[in-house]
Amino acid sequence: MSSDPFAQLKAAQREGWALFAPLEAVTTIPAARLLRHAGVRAGQRLLDVGCGTGVVALTAARAGAQVSALDLAPALIEHGRKHAALAQVEVDFREGDVEALPYDDAAFDVVTSQFGHMFAPRPEVAVAQMLRVLKPGGTLAFSTWPPEHFVGQMFALVGKYVPPPAGVAPPPQWGDPNIIRQRLGDAVTDIRFDRGVMVFPTLSPQHYRKGIEETLGPVAKLVAQLQGEPDKLASFRAELDGFLGRYLEDNMVRQHFLMTRATKR
Repeated sequence: MSSDPFAQLKAAQREGWALFAPLEAVTTIPAARLLRHAGVRAGQRLLDVGCGTGVVALTAARAGAQVSALDLAPALIEHGRKHAALAQVEVDFREGDVEALPYDDAAFDVVTSQFGHMFAPRPEVAVAQMLRVLKPGGTLAFSTWPPEHFVGQMFALVGKYVPPPAGVAPPPQWGDPNIIRQRLGDAVTDIRFDRGVMVFPTLSPQHYRKGIEETLGPVAKLVAQLQGEPDKLASFRAELDGFLGRYLEDNMVRQHFLMTRATKR
């Protein structure tokens, strides 16, 4: 029996995030922006946490970094390996958990995460692990969803209908610079922030909603859980469509994100 109090949640995440692969079409460009924000250079040892299908990892490898990449979902790791083979770059992909990284202390010059580590249930454990494997003077860099913008609001809406287990921190808290400063604490210095907008093409709020119901783990899970409660499901969809319209313009949903960079002491 697992000693991890969130083993059941992580099993559900492993299954749900396996659907994510089609969304790499819109996360590829922000991956390059994150690496620029991190100042990644050729020859550096880089770990990408919550790597998904490998968009950050492959971009770093093509820039000459020595890349390791880890994700909870084996289906996404398999996608990443296929991408690396096609791009003819070397990336060490592994299945694993950010709360228990399978790497030595101070093994990497850079640790990154694009919309990945923020879904770990215990932020303090994820931070400790990411900093543990980072060399002193190394760079920690990640992209997250601010709570005040579309994706953060969407996850808050999901939590309204299916509250997270007790003790699980809401993922959009990772998009608040003040909370980030608190979580990183005195272990880092020179914290820098930047912001970007990811564009998701779609024909209507309903088209976008259908897409994320099929590809975005937490939303797909919610829809599955509400199949026996059609009124509640209809209410969720109506609320989502309602505020989606505020971010849809010229057939694009604008998804604002925050980038953070810090140096380990």
